Amino acid sequence: MATSTVFVSGANGFIAQHIIKQLIAKGYNVIGSVRTAEKGDALKKNLNSDKFQYAIVRDIQVEGAFNEVFKNHPEITIVLHTASPLSFVVTDFEKDLLIPAVDGTKNALNAVIEFAPQVTNVVVTSSCASIYTLSKEKDASVTFDESSWNEITWEQAKENALTAYIGSKTFAEKAAWDIMETKKPHFTLTTVNPMYVFGPQAFNSEVKDTLNASAEIINNIIKLKSTDDVPALAASFVDVRDVAAAHIVAFENKQAASKRLLLSSSTFSSQGILEVLNENFSTLKGKLPVGKPGTSKEDTDKLARFNNDATRKILGFEFIDLKKCIIDSVEQVLAVKGKI
Repeated sequence: MATSTVFVSGANGFIAQHIIKQLIAKGYNVIGSVRTAEKGDALKKNLNSDKFQYAIVRDIQVEGAFNEVFKNHPEITIVLHTASPLSFVVTDFEKDLLIPAVDGTKNALNAVIEFAPQVTNVVVTSSCASIYTLSKEKDASVTFDESSWNEITWEQAKENALTAYIGSKTFAEKAAWDIMETKKPHFTLTTVNPMYVFGPQAFNSEVKDTLNASAEIINNIIKLKSTDDVPALAASFVDVRDVAAAHIVAFENKQAASKRLLLSSSTFSSQGILEVLNENFSTLKGKLPVGKPGTSKEDTDKLARFNNDATRKILGFEFIDLKKCIIDSVEQVLAVKGKI
């Protein structure tokens, strides 16, 4: 049986790099889209595998952005669309976040419909942001699951960077399901909807002073001084390595077809992260704030609940817990910086 070829858009992203590593480890051939040859060469060097090649897609929101990829690579049978804008340093929220996310998703799916009749499965990286409604996030009487949808409107999404990001994930995912409903294409669709994505970078070279948005939450806690206040943050998380594995199950397991996979390992709080750091890293002990040990549960008990039993059954593996996720992440950062 010939080895399947998987296309991964946004190949140099935090999640995408882990997906590609796992795909290659399982024997798949991978074609990844990147914005520039420089980024493609850097990723190819890190992967060090003849099973990876890259294609340049400079702007996913340009109509027809992915057409040439599928024209040139008829061997692609699986598509993982992970590319989406994520920056809170923008001024025009509609132009810089909302429209690119929606158009990028439409462009990817429409290119598959028109130029890749051999593709059997498409997986879109969505987010928990398309599942929970921000105003209910801290209502412990509310439970969200795979069937829940964010109630945000387009107008509300244009209010600030956070609502624009939430809206971008919600409306991009809705666009994907709308295409499935109206065009009834030849492939199945699955979306992957993770909570805050923590975990180590796929390669040590990706450890920078500032990391991607979710990983930077832990990075910022490492940078605290003993006299600093503890950031008031409590939410749910999932390890990036589990997110990557879920993308693969999404097309390998037929039960995942037409499903939304809600990825949540457990809740966390800044206080809980600090306690893991203070208990497990002698080089950090005394340099970080202590906060109020033992109060993490008080913070997380105030949150809405996430029930992802249906997703866990499909995935068939246990999620990495908070302690291992934090330790693996911070060990990598400290090792790269020569502080361990």
